Amino acid sequence: MSSNAGENSEPEAEYSAPSVDSPEGRKTIRRAIGASAIGNATEWYDYGVYSVAVTYITANFFSGGTVWALATFAISFLVRPLGGLVWGPLGDRLGRKAVLALTIVMMAGSTTVIGLLPNFDVIGYWAPGLLIFLRMVQGFSTGGEYGGAATFMAEYSPDKKRGFFGSFLEFGTLFGFVLGTAFVLVLSLIIGEDAMMAWGWRIPFLLAAPMGLIGVYLRSKMEDTPVFREMEDTQQLEQSATGGLKDLVMRYWRPLLAMGGLVVALNVTNYTLLTYMPTYLETQINMSKDGSLLLIIIGELCMMAIIPFSGSISDKVGRRPMWAVSLIGLIVAAIPMYMLMGTGFVGALIGFAVLGILYVIQLSTISATFPAMFPTQVRYAGFAITYNVATAIFGGTAPAVNEGLIDATGNLLIPAFYMMAACIVGLIALKFVPETAGASIRGSEIPTSEIAVVGGSEGSKG
Repeated sequence: MSSNAGENSEPEAEYSAPSVDSPEGRKTIRRAIGASAIGNATEWYDYGVYSVAVTYITANFFSGGTVWALATFAISFLVRPLGGLVWGPLGDRLGRKAVLALTIVMMAGSTTVIGLLPNFDVIGYWAPGLLIFLRMVQGFSTGGEYGGAATFMAEYSPDKKRGFFGSFLEFGTLFGFVLGTAFVLVLSLIIGEDAMMAWGWRIPFLLAAPMGLIGVYLRSKMEDTPVFREMEDTQQLEQSATGGLKDLVMRYWRPLLAMGGLVVALNVTNYTLLTYMPTYLETQINMSKDGSLLLIIIGELCMMAIIPFSGSISDKVGRRPMWAVSLIGLIVAAIPMYMLMGTGFVGALIGFAVLGILYVIQLSTISATFPAMFPTQVRYAGFAITYNVATAIFGGTAPAVNEGLIDATGNLLIPAFYMMAACIVGLIALKFVPETAGASIRGSEIPTSEIAVVGGSEGSKG
């Protein structure tokens, strides 16, 4: 927290982060991790299913080819900033828990309905129209889901272990993506390609319903975060959502811009590697569909295994060094790894794994880095708005941009060039991001950059 934080009296026990030294504290943290990660897993389960089922989506809804299905994927991102503008200030005013309960219902519900939609042959242009509408509902709910879940997890975590516990939110991200990808792969092997094209593609979307119900249950069992409750009880919250938004833009424009630069690097890499990769492997280097899905699953399982360790390391060495290693590593490795991918399955697996591991280094620190860039009263809004604006412009459009540029130029290294450019933007932004590892994120001031990472400090309470 800022320097004045150390001058304040010790927070009451009821507002302290759960202690990892007590059984009850560990149980509370596990429940917070589950409540946060399940929504993220549901969100990314949908993205995983959609990205690997894009050929089925194209055949059932679009006659203009794969690019239209990818464009529909991108369209959902256009409303994510609107979701951030609505849900973020509400989350800072009404609480993290209340908003997260609504967003997971909308997200899981719209994903489920996609699995029930009639196709183009049945209702004509209503089919792609309804699909686009449901993708926009998903985008609107996601605009509040991710920022809220990361904020919820960060505010429940002890200061000196925020990187470790926060990394499990991203474990949920990859779990959802792996689950969606694996489900489509196994289902296609069981029922065959013809059945998948006719009706089987619907089944993975329907699985979102029970995932959403589990998420609602887990979140209903949690109190709001200790950090938010402290601000609420001491009447330091904004009196209106619009007042919080004005305060955010007027007072905190510097962290907004800095975070935006990091999100450009994060999500161009994210959607190029995780979402566009199956299409790239199948359409550009002629890998079989089953082969491409198996490759993605193996690579993502490796990433999942590394995430908690990477998050824990960031608690010791800091967030900035982790981001620097990731960004520089991706810039250096992008071209040779994409060239390696063109040599066959083994080369593609190695190339994807290397880029994925470099990417995980920044992915694992999101929940520890971004929420700590804003004070409590505008934290949800600051995260949600910045993250979703940058993601809408650069992240969700990445698959369509990559596909379009490859079609226009014939250059199969376009995804590497695009990733490198985004990481250069991230390196520039990183210069303006303070180090907050070990700092308290309580109170109404931006967490300080002077708190020591190793050895503890006055800001490392809880």
